[in-house]
Amino acid sequence: MNKSELESRIAELKMDYMRIQGDIEKLESTGNGVTKAEEQLIRIEDELKKLNEQLVKLSS
Repeated sequence: MNKSELESRIAELKMDYMRIQGDIEKLESTGNGVTKAEEQLIRIEDELKKLNEQLVKLSS
């Protein structure tokens, strides 16, 4: 991936992360389980970490 593709994917993941956080708040307020949503957040965090590392390498 080039720099612009990495930045675009990072922005997309950040939007997904915020959406899922909102979903978790709604689920918790209605007493529903949030395990799957929390797992999604962890996967997004891992991917963001990897993409940010790639971006740093490209910028160096």
